Amino acid sequence: MPVKVPNNLPAIEVLQNENIFVMSQDRAAHQDIRPLKIGIINLMPTKITTETQLLRLLGNTPLQVEISLIHTASYRGTHTSADHLEDFYHTFQEVVDKDIRFDGLIITGAPVEKLDFDEVIYWQELTRIMDWAEKHVFSTLYICWAAQAGLYKHYGIPKYPLDKKCTGIFLHQLHHKTDPLVRGFDDIFLAPHSRYTEIRKEDVEKESHLMILAESDEAGVYLAASKDQRQVFITGHGEYDRETLKNEYFRDRDTMADPPLPRHYFPNDDTTLEPPMTWKSHAHLLFANWLNYYVYQETPFDLERI
Repeated sequence: MPVKVPNNLPAIEVLQNENIFVMSQDRAAHQDIRPLKIGIINLMPTKITTETQLLRLLGNTPLQVEISLIHTASYRGTHTSADHLEDFYHTFQEVVDKDIRFDGLIITGAPVEKLDFDEVIYWQELTRIMDWAEKHVFSTLYICWAAQAGLYKHYGIPKYPLDKKCTGIFLHQLHHKTDPLVRGFDDIFLAPHSRYTEIRKEDVEKESHLMILAESDEAGVYLAASKDQRQVFITGHGEYDRETLKNEYFRDRDTMADPPLPRHYFPNDDTTLEPPMTWKSHAHLLFANWLNYYVYQETPFDLERI
C-alpha cells in the first residue's frame, strides 16, 4: 500500500523512480479507507532530503499512510526555500489550532547536539510538542538528537559529549527479541550513526518504563522504547542514503581539520570508493514494524480516543 503525500511534493518523483508506491491526495481521496495519520516534525536543515529518506521507509509497507509535514515556527532554517515550507508544511501551532491528532509522529534529528538542550532556539517549542504528543499522538518515534531530547524531556536522561564524532556503520546486538518492534530482525545487524554526543546504557536501565532493544559495542545504545509502546528512541540514522555519511564527511573536511573518517563505511577506508549499502533491510523492517505493531495494531480508529 502507498504512502499518501501532498500533491507535487518533490519527493514523489524520486520515490516513483525507485519503484516506491506513493499516492497523491487526489487519488487517495477516492479510496474508502482510513489511512494512518503520521506527522513528521522535520528539524533537519536539508528538509527535502530528509522527507525523501523517511517517505522511502514509510512507503514500503502494506498500510496506507497519510503524511503531514511540520516545521517549527520559532526557527526556520536557510537551506529550504520559503516556498517549499509554505506549500507543503504546517507549523505546530496550526496543528494545535485545527485540533489535529496523529496515529504516529516522527521527530527527526538536528545538527545541534553540541548545544545544551535549553540553548537550542526552538527548545521551548519542541518541549511543548512533546507534551502535546502525549495526549494527541498514539506512538512517537524520535531519531538521533530528537531521541536524546525525548529521553531528557520525559525521563531526565542526560546526553554526554564524545571525544570525537561517532560516525560510521556499526554492528548491533539485539535484545528483547520477542518485542514486536524488532520482529524479524537478525541477532546482529548494521545501522548508521552520526553524532557528537551519546546517551549511556546505565542511565536508560535505571528507568523502569524503558527497555533497550538493540545496542552496539562501539556506538552504544541504538534502539530503546517505552514498555507501553508509545515512545521509540533511535539514536542512529537508519533512514540515511548510501552517500549521506560520505557527504557529511566531505562537508566536515571543508570546515574543520582532520574530521573522523566514518568507520566501517568506505571500502578499505578509501574515500574514492562507493560505500556499500548494508543497512537498508534493517531500516525498512524497523519502520514497518513500528507502523504495523506499535501504531496500526494499537491505535484507536477514532483518534479522539487517544
